[in-house]
Amino acid sequence: MTATCVILDIGGVLELTPETGWARRWEARLELPPGAVHERMRDVWRAGSVGSISEREVHAQVAARLALTEPQVTAFMAGLWTEYLGTPNEELIAYVRRLRGRCRLGILSNSFVGAREREAALYHFDDLVEQIVYSHEIGIEKPDPRAFEAACASLAAGPENCLFIDDAAANVEAARAVGMQAHLHEANAETIARIAAHVGAEA
Repeated sequence: MTATCVILDIGGVLELTPETGWARRWEARLELPPGAVHERMRDVWRAGSVGSISEREVHAQVAARLALTEPQVTAFMAGLWTEYLGTPNEELIAYVRRLRGRCRLGILSNSFVGAREREAALYHFDDLVEQIVYSHEIGIEKPDPRAFEAACASLAAGPENCLFIDDAAANVEAARAVGMQAHLHEANAETIARIAAHVGAEA
């Protein structure tokens, strides 16, 4: 396996995902202390990230744990997805699109059940890259070494030939530990230059 490949994270890299404050607004509305929403939902969020719960079950748990009506659950989840999906990092996406045919392209994302359908509809990541490995579909999250191994295998590329881009230092370090090249995304210009150096393409 000698194919050159670039594998990117989604949230914080291909998507710009600043906090929107949706959970705090619901805490205020429900007269809950700060942090209560995520504390009550912690195990549900975890289950959704590794695909051990369905979207329907997520909605049921939200209703039960926060005492919300069906319309309130719909509004609550809409706020969650607005923050989760953020906005597209247009500059980086445009650059990655120009790499098609020069190298193999993939995505490795810690995700949540329902993410593939929404991101495909909004951002067409399934057209941008050849393979997308979502944690909720493989049941494994970064920085588990098996997540990086799955991403490399999906592109039929050895880890030493893959450059991984992520905005979390722990994930970058974990990628390097399995033999991948890796870059901590902080700014588009630096990331594009690093990808260009790996691929041998003009930035």
